[in-house]
Amino acid sequence: GIQRKKTLCTLTFSFSFRIYEEGRESIPEHPYLFETDVEICLIGGSCKSPTERFWNGNNMMYILQKARHNEESGQMEESKAEDAIYASELSPKETSGPVALSVRRAKQLISLFTMVQNPNMTHLKISELVVLPPLWIRCDGSDPEHTCWLGAEPLKAGNKITGINFYMVTCDGPTADKTCFANLEELKMAHKMKHHSSIVMTKGFAQYELIRAAAIEDTIVESESNISVDITWNTVDKILETPPLISAATLNITLESGDPRSPVYQLYRELQFLLALAEGLKTGVTEWPEPVEPESAVELVQEFLTDLKKKLDGYCISGNSNETEKIKCDTAAVDSSIKSIFSERGDLDFAEQLWCKMRSKCVSSYQELIECFTLILKSLECGEIQPWIHQGSSSLLSKLIQQSYHGKIEVVSLSGITPIQMLLEIGLDKMKKDYVSFFIVKSGSCLLFQDYFISTSVDLHEQVHRVQKLHHMLEIMVSCTVLLQFKHENLFPLTQICMKYYKENPLNEKHVFQLPIRPALVKKFYQNDHPEIWKVDISSGHGQKEVKTTWQVSTNAPVEHITSNNTGLFSDSTVNGSSEERMYFITMTKCSQVHFT
Repeated sequence: GIQRKKTLCTLTFSFSFRIYEEGRESIPEHPYLFETDVEICLIGGSCKSPTERFWNGNNMMYILQKARHNEESGQMEESKAEDAIYASELSPKETSGPVALSVRRAKQLISLFTMVQNPNMTHLKISELVVLPPLWIRCDGSDPEHTCWLGAEPLKAGNKITGINFYMVTCDGPTADKTCFANLEELKMAHKMKHHSSIVMTKGFAQYELIRAAAIEDTIVESESNISVDITWNTVDKILETPPLISAATLNITLESGDPRSPVYQLYRELQFLLALAEGLKTGVTEWPEPVEPESAVELVQEFLTDLKKKLDGYCISGNSNETEKIKCDTAAVDSSIKSIFSERGDLDFAEQLWCKMRSKCVSSYQELIECFTLILKSLECGEIQPWIHQGSSSLLSKLIQQSYHGKIEVVSLSGITPIQMLLEIGLDKMKKDYVSFFIVKSGSCLLFQDYFISTSVDLHEQVHRVQKLHHMLEIMVSCTVLLQFKHENLFPLTQICMKYYKENPLNEKHVFQLPIRPALVKKFYQNDHPEIWKVDISSGHGQKEVKTTWQVSTNAPVEHITSNNTGLFSDSTVNGSSEERMYFITMTKCSQVHFT
């Protein structure tokens, strides 16, 4: 028995060291099998940590959980257990979540991990002792305390292991019964007695949901959009206290474009038309929208050109002209609540107005598009119109218009992808100017990265991608302005944060943008609300000798493996059957230390 434990410890260390070394280059894609019942995942700093709700620590960690065997393969023979350590990667089922180990098995694995990290265990004959990443084990809550995680974190001085921090996370609920909640003074006293400390520090954390995608006409919008605020403060006086205004706060913004309730939804639809053209340019197949009005795009363009022919002295837009007002109505259809925030520009040139008309009347076929451009090129060639365009416009149509000022334009064959590309170009030009106008006027941004977002030196598809980023940023700014009443001093830093992210990363509407703010800015949205998460940290000691006890309530289950596999653990104990009380999961994290030297 003793020899087997030595062998198992040595194999455990060798295996841990092997996947740790592999993980330094790249995190393994699949878990590795240990013995027959355990799989080990190495989680890197860029991955979402399953322990982030109750532990802020190392960038890299081991996660141990119950192995998910292929049902057809059967159990591995005991004699092959040691070979299996190095053997195969597991391909987890796509539909299954993580599965917890029994608390008894988890304690055995914690014990093994502790032995191979203890420099005093010389009889194990481990040639080179390496400080391994922290180990966290999913537990099934089968013990009286309902333990859902056990953790072990090596302590070190330089390259020397000096001890281990042990963590125990328990979870109960959900419940609305506040008599189940802890008493802060009792928590502090229990911490002092366990860790023999005379002084403790308390730190509070609360997360409030300010805005979440809600229901429209009894239909849930499939959206991850959410705006919440994280608040931290020192010195907690009572459980579930409202954070003081001197707290530090961070706004978390996740926003998906395309919500029909958004004040800039019409602009989103305009962007979708642009994306359809870009996709057609790439694939050769364009999905044209169904015509929505009896008047065709060709008829509208013909009327537009006829009006221009009457202006023999050239075309110039007046910001108050009826034509401009008509374009505003045709293209923006902006909700009244947003007109002061985002309104159609009053300086639309010929190409931009053309885009508005062709988009608003929905060019419904490739042939119709050719007919529209044929009318335009013919008018330019004959000198019937000399429309005004913005300087710096890079579209082919703008170049042809500039050539028409000199009485001659090059011949353009309206075949293949040319008509689609021409329409895409004028749409890109117009929408870039729309976004830039907003960010300069409303957010006061000098557009430190404007060259990146409006550059024409990259191909059309990359330009479209960058316009998508601009739209996502616009949706964020508009949401914060309308829903949170943000002013310039708040929009400006948020704009800079978004621009910096999008200069360095692809479009990602699931990204959480974070903005440090003063709690007073959003207090009215949360002061009478229940928090989504509320926790208190009770700590003593300093540096590596710091120990912490955390008590937390949360509306969502803090551990995924128990809710999916042990739902009976969480009892519904709503007081008096009231549905008005917020239901909370109660999580407790306790820490203890063992020092080797």
